[in-house]
Order: sequence, then C-alpha cells, then structure tokens
Amino acid sequence: MNPSSFLHRTFNNLTLRVVLAIIAGILLGHFAPSTAVRMEPLGKGFIDLIKLFIAPIIFLTIVTGIAGMSDLKKAGRIGIKSLFYFELVTTLALAIGIAVAYWLQPGLIDKQSLTVKDASHYAQQTDAAFDWLHFFLHNFTLQVLFIALVTGILLHYSNKRVEITRTLEKISYYVFKALKYVMYLAPVGAFGGMAYTIGKFGLHTLIPLAKLMGSIYLTMFLFVFLVLGSILRYYGMNVFSLLKKIKEELLLVLATSSSESALPSIMQKLEGMGCSKPVVGLVIPTGYSFNLDGTSIYLSMSVIFLAQLYGITLSFGELLTIIGILMITSKGAAGVTGSGFVVLASTLTTLHKIPVEGLAFLLGIDKFMSEARAITNLIGNSVATLVIAKSEKEYIEP
Repeated sequence: MNPSSFLHRTFNNLTLRVVLAIIAGILLGHFAPSTAVRMEPLGKGFIDLIKLFIAPIIFLTIVTGIAGMSDLKKAGRIGIKSLFYFELVTTLALAIGIAVAYWLQPGLIDKQSLTVKDASHYAQQTDAAFDWLHFFLHNFTLQVLFIALVTGILLHYSNKRVEITRTLEKISYYVFKALKYVMYLAPVGAFGGMAYTIGKFGLHTLIPLAKLMGSIYLTMFLFVFLVLGSILRYYGMNVFSLLKKIKEELLLVLATSSSESALPSIMQKLEGMGCSKPVVGLVIPTGYSFNLDGTSIYLSMSVIFLAQLYGITLSFGELLTIIGILMITSKGAAGVTGSGFVVLASTLTTLHKIPVEGLAFLLGIDKFMSEARAITNLIGNSVATLVIAKSEKEYIEP
C-alpha cells in the first residue's frame, strides 16, 4: 500500500480522529487539569454549532416526508405506535435497573468514604419535574416537531405541493452539506469536552462510587445487547451492525456528554440505512424527549442505590410505586433544568422514605454517568426508528 495514500485515508477517517482527540483530552485533563478546564469552550462551542442544525433538519425532514406520503393516516399510526413502543421499552429499562441494583447491591458501602456535595439546588426544584405544561412549552424539539407536522399536513393538501417540496428538498440538501463540513470540527469538540470533564472532575472522584458506576455501565451494556439486540433480531437486524454504522455518533456523544450533538447526523444516518423520511422525522425528535432508556436505567438504579446506602428496605409495592413515578417523571427529564437530579429529587420526595439529601453523594460522578445515559438513549432511539420503519414497511434495504 502506498504510504501517502494510507496516511491520507487515515487522516480523513473521522472515527479515528475523534478517538485520538478523546485520548488527547483524557491525557490533558489528567496531567494538566487547570489547562484542560479552559478547553470547555471548544466542547460547548461545537455543541452550540450543531444545535443550529437541529431545528431546520427536523423541520425539513418531517415536512418533506409528510407532504410526500400517500396516506396521512399512516403518519398518525406511526406516532401512536412510537409512543407505545417508547413507554413499553423505557418501563422495561426501569424494571431492569431495579433488578440489577438488587442483584449487585452497589449501595452496600460506607457513606463516610463518599464525597458530599450540595444538592439543595435540585431538591428545591422538585415541582418542576411534574410540570408538564412547562415541559411542552420549553421543549424546543417538540415545538419544532409540532410546527413541522402542521406544515407538512397543510402542504400535503396544497396545489403547490410538488413545487414547494422540491424547493425544500434542495434546501435540505444544502443544510446536510453544511452539516458535513461542520462535522469536520467533531475532533475539536470531542477534545474540548473530554479535557474539561477529566480536568474538572478528575478520575480520582470515580473510586468511591466505582461499584455504582460499574453496575450502571454493566446494566446499560446488558440492556443494549440483550434487550435492544433481541428486539432488532426479531425484526431481522443485528445490533452489532447498527453500532458499527453509528460509531461516529457514539464517539461524539461519549466525548461531549450530549446526545444532541449527534441528533442531526443520526437522522441522516438512519435515512441512509433505509428508514423513510416520515419515520425518521417523527421517531427521532419524539424519542429524544420520551424514549430515554439510559436515563431510565440510571434513575431507577440511583433510587435503589440510595435506599441501600441508608439501609432502607423497600416493599414490593413501593418498588412498583417507584416504577410508576419514574414512568411519568423520566419522560420530562429532557425538558427540566438539572434533568435527572430534579426527577430523582421529585421521586424521593413523593416516596417519603429515602432522604433527598442522598443526592449529594451522586453529584460527584454524575458527569461521568451522563456519557452512558446519552449513548444508551441514542442507541435506543436508533433501534426504535428501525423497528417502527420495519413494522410499517417504511424500510428499504440499502
């Protein structure tokens, strides 16, 4: 092989560049934390840049998809089927989280060895987790989704449908082309995000709660490969093949701790895999708010962890209550400031048995947990899109 050709292909491999950037960020964060913390704007700046593409991509994908559908009833069926799927799988994730937490018992450790941080800020926001009006009014993704649905339906019945759709498809082409160029900055964003995380929180903070972290990562691993893998296998697909195709998005989420950083590119990737525009446009944006598999696992395991930490025995009825509460509140995690911690505080307050102050023990590792949550959420939404597309015959083998 020509050495120059090999180097050229290697340099242009986005996955490799992101991996190298992550490694560089970890090394800088560990050996020069003060310098690494100053890299935060690189990570945040990249995420903010990607966020600019979320609204137009969701809007264009849904409008052109709905306008081109022969049967609008199918769009409604896709939406209802998606919500049913989300509820079923996230509830299963909650139950698995509780079961594994009882099996591994991560909370059976000495509280005195743990780092205590101030959790009062989250405890004061417990009402926010149940404010559904606030959730819908402040969830930008759902607002864009609603506007796009209305626009797509109106365009479907318009006499100018063909001309307008062609124009929107041209705009969509240039938007995705611009996104392609922005993705060249992914290694920079990955480096900044990872350097800041390691520099700010330090690898040493993981040691006291290593058992909890290991339990949560193991549970998410089992959920992805056993549960989601089985669902894909039922529909004739392979989870390893999926992970290989979305590896760039997974690495990006790992480095930035934000699933939003991969939203525009995962929509494009799923279309490339054979899913139709309407399915991708409806399932992915909705799933980002309602299909939070990783978050569900984290929340349920955290509640059991705190119960074990305080030596509190929960009855079977109380476990069902926890699942019931989290079935509702976990859906709002994406639209609440403080996300999982506000939901956890609300759950503990409603249960009246586990001290809300226990959240202080979890604050130290939450940043390192966010990567696992976001990655599992992303895989879960990708699987949901493929499953809905297959079941609705809206999937074409590429």
